[in-house]
Amino acid sequence: MPGLTRGRLLDDMSDAIDEVNVIKYEPTSEDTQAGEDWKSEATFDATKDKAQFRQYEDACDRVKSFYREQHEKQTVEYNLKARENFKKTTRARMSVWEAIEYLNTLIDESDPDTSVSQIGHLLQTAEAIRRDGKPEWMQVTGLVHDLGKLLHFFGSEGQWDVVGDTFVVGCQYSDKIIYPETFVNNPDYNDPVYSTKYGIYKPNCGMDNVMLSWGHDEYLYSVLKDQSSLPEEGLAMIRYHSFYPWHRENAYSHLMNEKDQKTLEAVRAFNPYDLYSKSDEPSEVEALRPYYQSLIDKFFPPVINW
Repeated sequence: MPGLTRGRLLDDMSDAIDEVNVIKYEPTSEDTQAGEDWKSEATFDATKDKAQFRQYEDACDRVKSFYREQHEKQTVEYNLKARENFKKTTRARMSVWEAIEYLNTLIDESDPDTSVSQIGHLLQTAEAIRRDGKPEWMQVTGLVHDLGKLLHFFGSEGQWDVVGDTFVVGCQYSDKIIYPETFVNNPDYNDPVYSTKYGIYKPNCGMDNVMLSWGHDEYLYSVLKDQSSLPEEGLAMIRYHSFYPWHRENAYSHLMNEKDQKTLEAVRAFNPYDLYSKSDEPSEVEALRPYYQSLIDKFFPPVINW
């Protein structure tokens, strides 16, 4: 299937999910100074009706079918294989802005029903963060947070290993995951180890030491952790922004350690900008590009190994 057509299908699924969600680069001291102003409460979304988001009981059949497939196929075996494949090869070499433009091919410009493009969502997220006066590193984190969807073009096995909520594999599936009943056909569901509360992990081992379902979050984190000067908070926002069972539903507290409290605070600070910033108004891409290119230049090398 041609890349644009496959991309269009992925974008359809990503939009459907969103509707219910509605070179080692050495940092400078200035780059890595996260500060505390990222912690202030989001204000851009004060008039949003939050109750209209994440209404999964009313989701379309396509979303329900997507999660059924994801929950059946995201096994420990698959996740180990995906991480090993990631280490074996560089899928592409391009700048951050080139990656943004490439990701934007997921939209069919001739489709009159498309309300927001991928680049539109990235800019809307970043601009909402900027309007609330959050630091530059958080703004650029908003700009790049979904670039892991490039995984779709780089050997993914389907939509189920690119988009959607993430969860821990290798232990009992939390009942806080969307549609938890659909795990019943996952080979790990009745495994004598993987089906237990702690599975392959130890109590309070920390989220750095558990394996999340493979997708655009984990992929982008793996790409950028050694190729950016984003602070730990920014990397956490990227890695865990789809981990709704944890940051929204308070699941997996038995696996958390002391460090995870600060990580969770960062992810929760980011979530409103990802979830509530979407609108049908187009972004002024060319007008905004110089500003965001200046941020990209601060926090990323000229070319990234994807």
